[in-house]
Amino acid sequence: MSAAPLPEGDWIRGISIKQPWATAILTGAKQVGNRPQHWSWRTWVLLHASQQIDRPALRLPLVARTIREQRLSTGAVVGIARITGCHQDPNGSPPCSPWAHAGSWHVELADVQELPLLVPARGQLGPWKPAPDLLDQVFQQCPGFRP
Repeated sequence: MSAAPLPEGDWIRGISIKQPWATAILTGAKQVGNRPQHWSWRTWVLLHASQQIDRPALRLPLVARTIREQRLSTGAVVGIARITGCHQDPNGSPPCSPWAHAGSWHVELADVQELPLLVPARGQLGPWKPAPDLLDQVFQQCPGFRP
């Protein structure tokens, strides 16, 4: 018996994230992504580790503790996640997470799943629509996944 097919249409996007931030998300520790603008859509996303590494971030104690002994893959889809909301912390309030940057919009991530194998992909700035063959390669690794 085969699994039900994935839905058609506009239900998933890709987001490119520099390392080590992508790995921090995969560990489950980083549950918010910092963005300059509000994201109104709620959807599943492919987590793409961009080609660039944020080298200064590697020296931050929170990052170093979180990614210790993890691979920092680049240029590939490394996982999937669901965006459940987007908020900004009220002025003067403490940050919602140690990962939250003041003044940024915090994209809330849930149901993060790391892929067993990397799927090489280009990615791009801003949310992007993944090609069907890329989705096929990703979801071959997640046979029980259903949005």
